[in-house]
Amino acid sequence: MPAVTRVLTDQKTITRQNLDQCAALPLDDEQVRLAIESFALTANNVTYAATGFDIGYWKFFPVEQDRKGLVPVWGFARVVESRSDVLQVGERLYGFYPMATELVIDPVAHGRSAVRDAAPHRDGLPEVYNIYSRVGPAASSDPYQALMQPLIATSYLLFDWLSDNEWFGARQIIVGSASSKTGLGLCAFLAEQANRPYKVVGLTGSANAAFVRELGFCDDVLTYDQVGELEQLDSVYVDMAGNAAVKQALHARLDGVLKHSSAVGLSHWDQFAKPEELAGPKPQFFFAPAQIAKRKADWGKGVIEGKITEATAQIVADAARWLTLQTHEGLKAALQPFADLAEGRADPQTGHIVRLS
Repeated sequence: MPAVTRVLTDQKTITRQNLDQCAALPLDDEQVRLAIESFALTANNVTYAATGFDIGYWKFFPVEQDRKGLVPVWGFARVVESRSDVLQVGERLYGFYPMATELVIDPVAHGRSAVRDAAPHRDGLPEVYNIYSRVGPAASSDPYQALMQPLIATSYLLFDWLSDNEWFGARQIIVGSASSKTGLGLCAFLAEQANRPYKVVGLTGSANAAFVRELGFCDDVLTYDQVGELEQLDSVYVDMAGNAAVKQALHARLDGVLKHSSAVGLSHWDQFAKPEELAGPKPQFFFAPAQIAKRKADWGKGVIEGKITEATAQIVADAARWLTLQTHEGLKAALQPFADLAEGRADPQTGHIVRLS
């Protein structure tokens, strides 16, 4: 991997290291150099960092430093050098990048409008992260795509997974960190389900409760200190944050009626609850690529991708009424919003975009 500008993390803190541009190594045959133009920062990136070693996110963009990694982000890049017939200089790609200024890939064709990075270190990693979609010139919709597409894809896959499991027989589905973009997307999809047998309950911090209520996706909205007021009905808990105190209180409150507990995000990565400390069913981590693989087997190639695209467009079209974009210029400027997200200070009504070129 060529030496590139890097932001490194050790799962707990993001630090300035090698932030000066390094000389790029020459490309090998069939390789392409991408200059990263812009990317989004969300709580999803905190989860990538917090689970980098356990789930494998650090494997996508390996670095030489021990117990360090490049934080993955979603965004746009353009081809600035090519020794491949698959991609030409000037083409733009949307996909999964390191929080860095450039990336070298080994592209192979993937359908009509995408390429796959066939670099040896990516062999065996989930395909969804290895696919880069060709896109046109920079557009006003780019920030919304970078911010919303990966999150709402997860929202839809969670919805599909719950439906696939017949809601686990729940009469209420509780969404933790309902103010997060993934949480809001899931609440929206759950609320739209025809003849649903459950109610949608959003859990959020007191500062965000009014915002979640105003969006109208939840039947009930409770703050984290109101967990003791949850109705003791057959329930599913979908946790986007990983706050240990909230999880312990909820499991205790719903002991005997909690049918399933799903762990999706770890924006509260420093407050992790040990499974043995929880009453009732132990949390199971939701891994979106596994649901994609299942639906490909169930429905055939391209169907789940089409459903995700349609679902994402629906939420993105609505996002302009509640989401304010904030642009940060340069890689060093990414450090503060990342720290705010990691430490729970971020405003859910603000979307952070880092622009490099």
